Amino acid sequence: MASRRSDTKRRGDGDKYSVLLPTYNERENLPLIVWLLVKYFGESGYDYEIIVIDDGSPDGTLQVAEQLQKIYGEDKIVLRPRAQKLGLGTAYIHGIKHAKGNFIIIMDADLSHHPKFIPEFIKKQKEGGYDLVSGTRYKGDGGVYGWDLRRKLIRYLREDVYFPLLFSLCGLSSLWNSGVHLTLPFSHSRGANFITQVLLRPGASDLTGSFRLYKKEVLERLVEKCVSKGYVFQMEMIVRARQLGYTIGEVPISFVDRVYGESKLGGNEIVSFLKGLLTLFATT
Repeated sequence: MASRRSDTKRRGDGDKYSVLLPTYNERENLPLIVWLLVKYFGESGYDYEIIVIDDGSPDGTLQVAEQLQKIYGEDKIVLRPRAQKLGLGTAYIHGIKHAKGNFIIIMDADLSHHPKFIPEFIKKQKEGGYDLVSGTRYKGDGGVYGWDLRRKLIRYLREDVYFPLLFSLCGLSSLWNSGVHLTLPFSHSRGANFITQVLLRPGASDLTGSFRLYKKEVLERLVEKCVSKGYVFQMEMIVRARQLGYTIGEVPISFVDRVYGESKLGGNEIVSFLKGLLTLFATT
């Protein structure tokens, strides 16, 4: 089937790509994202495996994953479930332990990240020898599409309430009042990225995205160094990468709101972001 098609076109460079898919209540999205991954890896000829790390989803996501494993084969669909929801960072650690690839790809399972960009990530990495390649919504033809009213409300609270407060706490009220933040049109995570650029100067344009390719040993070291959870975790990964001298490439991507299911973004994530950003500001 699809797995045999990818084998017939496999490139002979010796690299293998392990895709980590942490899931929680993604039974409707998982078959689609897996089909797309198989399609684009098969067409490009790169060796790969898809590691599904389900955190005890009550909607039957694991059962769907088991059916997909029967379709595509145990060599392509690797199941490494956990009994309960334990967090993104620990999901990566769990997945890395079972990954056979020398490169790791992390992405959302809800179809926000389209697998069609993966060959571009790989090409970018090979061209520059980068330690990690990050998808960016804020360069080139990258963008964000499909945000609903709830997310727009959260964006308003973050950008018109929490961010001015954060600037004040950091002694940057005059900078905010000068209107410098208006030089970037705030749209969902754009505000978080802007403030992080001001405070931390991380050397990357999209810090809160979660569509990335890492050298396996680089991701292992970064996960060991990171202490954040939730929304700020991906941001800390980039900041720590800069601290450790790792090279970062970027590929423009289109981020699309989830196709099925409910968003897991909530107001608590805003508070977590602020706390995490202040911690990074004090320690980097």
